[in-house]
Amino acid sequence: MSQKPIYLDCHATTPVDERVLEAMLPYFTERFGNPSSINHAYGWEAEAAVKKTRETLAKAINCGPEELIFTSGATEANNLAIKGVAEAYFTKGRHIITVATEHRAVIDPYRYLESLGFEVTVLPVQEDGLLDLDQLEKTIRPDTILVSVMAANNEIGVIQPLAEIGEICHRHEVLFHTDAAQAIAKIPLDVDAMQIDLMSLTGHKIYGPKGIGALYLRRRNPRVKIAAQLHGGGQERDIRSGTLYPPQIVGFGKAVELGLEMMEEEAERLQGLRNRLWEQLQSLDDIYLNGHLSQRLPGNLNVSFAGVDGSALLLGLQPTVALSSGSACSSTATTPSHVLTALGRSEALAYASLRFGIGRFNTAEEIDRVAETTRQTVQSLRQAKTI
Repeated sequence: MSQKPIYLDCHATTPVDERVLEAMLPYFTERFGNPSSINHAYGWEAEAAVKKTRETLAKAINCGPEELIFTSGATEANNLAIKGVAEAYFTKGRHIITVATEHRAVIDPYRYLESLGFEVTVLPVQEDGLLDLDQLEKTIRPDTILVSVMAANNEIGVIQPLAEIGEICHRHEVLFHTDAAQAIAKIPLDVDAMQIDLMSLTGHKIYGPKGIGALYLRRRNPRVKIAAQLHGGGQERDIRSGTLYPPQIVGFGKAVELGLEMMEEEAERLQGLRNRLWEQLQSLDDIYLNGHLSQRLPGNLNVSFAGVDGSALLLGLQPTVALSSGSACSSTATTPSHVLTALGRSEALAYASLRFGIGRFNTAEEIDRVAETTRQTVQSLRQAKTI
């Protein structure tokens, strides 16, 4: 049997940590109760497990457990936040602001709201991927109701200055939403210190299961109103109906718990592996780092290789390494990455880019092998182009 390629696509998804799986398994079998069945022990047991995860997530972002709404993932949380706020506050204003480098799960709901008569301002980013805070403040108007800025970018790993953005939004009495799918349990998050009103989370980027996420919804200073997008059984305070799924919720909680315990140590290790890879790749000419050099996720490296075809590069690397050129949600797109073109990269360079997502289970030996294979593949493609 052939050896599987080295997995370096941890921004797309991560393998479930064995400790997470172990915590989940009992809730498929002997602890199978419905958390809403509060008249017997099976329901109480499931309800207690859900409560424990709420408390774990609340600790991770410094909020109250009652301020968390479970969803099917960050995409649903983004849609609930954006559409829910728009519907609840449309009498106050119909102007909303986002950023050119956001995930499609934010951009597409904004585009949908445009079709309903909302006005959307999409702010550019600077060459390093960071938002210009002065430009943000100048864009806010009396009828602005919501600003969405991603905490950590899924392609280039850039971490935005959340506290500064939150301060600007609150000073102008505008709600601040952040998609923190890539940030939870990887970098410190504090919704009070950062003045965040809504935050979207997911489990499968942090060694938890797919299909589970959450939305943080501020209940005081200010109390955020939101219109439900799913109606039915009235779960999650009538904000998100649907039977809660304890195995996934327990797995999400365990993944966050482990991430918090390991955050500092893991960040140091991943940053070391990332720097090791970048140093070795720099023996190649005409390569470009995409995004801020240091203000980025520890395990992220996004590089453009001039003079090569991106598809051929990915194909050449496939036997050795599993990675992507950008967002997994856009992997079949025929257009270049909107994130890289927003940085000012040409279409040719955007097509010739790789996103290395280094994770918990990668080793230095794997990084060295990937670096060597990447160098050889790029050199081979460039030589073939000159023949």
